[in-house]
Amino acid sequence: MLDTGKAQRRSRTSHAQVVDELGRAIVAGTYPVGSILPGDVELAQRFKVSRTVLRETMKTLAAKGMIVAKARVGTRVTEKNQWNMFDSEVIAWHFDDDVTEEFLLQLYDIRLAVEPFAAGLAAERATPEDIELLMSLAGEMAAPDHTTESLALADLQFHLAIADAAHNPFMHTLGSLIEAALVGMFRISTPPSQNGFTTIAQTHMRIVNAITAGDVQAARTAMEAVIIEGRDHVHEAYAGMAKVLA
Repeated sequence: MLDTGKAQRRSRTSHAQVVDELGRAIVAGTYPVGSILPGDVELAQRFKVSRTVLRETMKTLAAKGMIVAKARVGTRVTEKNQWNMFDSEVIAWHFDDDVTEEFLLQLYDIRLAVEPFAAGLAAERATPEDIELLMSLAGEMAAPDHTTESLALADLQFHLAIADAAHNPFMHTLGSLIEAALVGMFRISTPPSQNGFTTIAQTHMRIVNAITAGDVQAARTAMEAVIIEGRDHVHEAYAGMAKVLA
């Protein structure tokens, strides 16, 4: 999913392409925190764009909190705690190179803070149509012909449907965080066996059953268990990679 987004970014306008290249360079540390970006003339020549396009690029990156322009100083890369980490492009840039365990675990921290509560809201507010969709999506996870990517997509669709079933528009805006965490986990984990697909479907169906019963606490607990299991897979995958490299 994130790889598809990367291809789409490359096919966009000159402005979007320069935003993408500079954004990735900042995240990768090519332009470290606190450093001053090259001047407008140099960047315009490097990217073969007009000064107007470059100015719009700087406005976009500034809106993401990644840079700040100061008179007689230049454009400085800001501290990471000022970046908009809810921005889908900022998240995607972290995946353009090897994503770190720390970054993925931070995503799971946010998921644990938000998604169990969303599941509880769904238990209070879900419509019959919401529940029917959730049952269908949970069942699809047990399909025998899943690839790693298709299972990640099915998982994402389920969690976004939970956010929608909470009937709070702020929940859906967290979709890019959920996608990043799921894609990151599936990328680094061993693809599940058929038994693994069945287990994933079962753990997600527990969430649906709790929502159907209107049991707020059970819905929160079931969602929390699913997220913690994903977080544990991240730990295990990185521990395994460390042993291989040792």
